[in-house]
Amino acid sequence: MPTDLIKTFTYLTIHLTIGFSVAYAMTGSVALAGGIAIVEPCINAVAFFFHEKAWKRVSAKPKLMPA
Repeated sequence: MPTDLIKTFTYLTIHLTIGFSVAYAMTGSVALAGGIAIVEPCINAVAFFFHEKAWKRVSAKPKLMPA
């Protein structure tokens, strides 16, 4: 298995564990914490996609030359 894939899965595990732990500490509900831990990374992935698209647009704009 490629190192990048292993790193991705271990990071996902850490992210989900932290998300679940924080949500559980705040709510005391296993079900709610589990839902938050699953939904939050999905929303972040979509947000990241649009964030990258916006930055590509900004980077593609021509730069003004100083006079």
